[in-house]
Amino acid sequence: MTAGRKGCVVMPDAIVIGGGQAGLAAVHALKVRGLEPVLLEAGDEPVGSWPHYYDSLHLFSPARYSSLPGMAFPGDPDHYPHRDEVIDYLRRYAAALHADIRTGHRVTAVTRPGDRFVVSTDSGEELSVPIVIAATGAFTTPHRPALPGLDEFTGTVLHSGDYREPSPFAGQRIVVVGAANSAVQIAIDLAPHARVTLATRHPIRYAPRKPLGRDVHFWLTVTGFDALPIGPWLRTKPGMPVQDAGGYRAAIDAGAPDQRRMFTAIDGDTVTWSDGTRERVDTILLATGFRPGLSYLDKLGALGPAGMPKQHRGLSTTHPGLGFVGLEWQRSFSSATIRGVGRDAAYLARRLLRR
Repeated sequence: MTAGRKGCVVMPDAIVIGGGQAGLAAVHALKVRGLEPVLLEAGDEPVGSWPHYYDSLHLFSPARYSSLPGMAFPGDPDHYPHRDEVIDYLRRYAAALHADIRTGHRVTAVTRPGDRFVVSTDSGEELSVPIVIAATGAFTTPHRPALPGLDEFTGTVLHSGDYREPSPFAGQRIVVVGAANSAVQIAIDLAPHARVTLATRHPIRYAPRKPLGRDVHFWLTVTGFDALPIGPWLRTKPGMPVQDAGGYRAAIDAGAPDQRRMFTAIDGDTVTWSDGTRERVDTILLATGFRPGLSYLDKLGALGPAGMPKQHRGLSTTHPGLGFVGLEWQRSFSSATIRGVGRDAAYLARRLLRR
C-alpha cells in the first residue's frame, strides 16, 4: 500500500473510493478488464465498516453464498460467518488483489474541471482520472427518522451504528425502533440485560431461514431471484422480512423483547404508546438504516434530493465515467450485500469501459 506525495497530480486508470466489500469488488472488476485502479480508503485498512458493527453480528447468508469474485469464503460452507470472520476475509481478499490500495486517504471532493475527474483527499493530494467508482457504503450516514417528540427526548438516543454489546445498558428501559433484521437481532441481544420493547410502524414480517430444509439463499440462487433486475413495485414494499431460524419470533412472542406499535409522543423521558399508556424510558435505539455517504460528490452535481445519487443501475446519469457500487436496490435484491456487489461491479466496469 502506497501513498502519493502531497500536492502531486497522479493519473491512474481509475479511482475507487471506499475499501469495503463494494470497493474491493470494483477493483477486482476493473483489474479483470486490464485496468490498474487506485483504491482510496479513509480507514486504517481495507475492511470497510465491518469493525464498527455490533459484536454479535452474523451474516444472514451462509459462507457458500457470501463470497466476493475469485475467492471463496473459508470454513464450513453452511455456517453463518461472524463479523470478525468477514473482517479477516476482506483483509485477505484485499491482499490477494495486488492492487494500489491507499489507506488513510479520505476523499473530500470529486470535481470535473475538464474531460477528467479530479479526486481530492484530506491530505491535499489530487488525482486525475477518467473513471471514478463511488463505493463508500452508508455506515457513516445513519438515517434518523422524524419520530414524534424524538428531538425533545431527554434520555439517550443512539443509532444501531453506535451499538456494540449489551452490558452498558444493563437494567435500563430501552425502546428499539425498527422492524428489520438488525432491529430484531439487537433487541434480542439486549433483552436478557434490560427491559426492551421493539417499536415498529408495521407488523414484523418473518421468513424462514431454511424453507423446505434448504437455506433461503439456495432458493434465491436457483430461482435466479437474487440477481433478478428489480422494479419499483419491489422497492416500495414496507420493510424486508426478518430471516428467522426459529428463535426470533419465539422470543418476541414470549415478550423478550416485546413488540408494540410506534409511540405517539415523548414528553421529557416519558414515552406515550398508541394505547395511551405512558412510561419512562432510558434509551431509544434507532435501528432505522443508513443513507449513502456520498457528500464528496456535492460539488460535482451528481446527487439528488437527500444526497441520493442520480444513477441508473449504478451508472451516473449526470457524468459519464462515474459509477456506484453497493447501493441498496442498485440492480437487484442483493445489490448491497457481500454476495451481490461482485455482480454489480462486473456490470458497472463493463459499461464504464464501453462508454
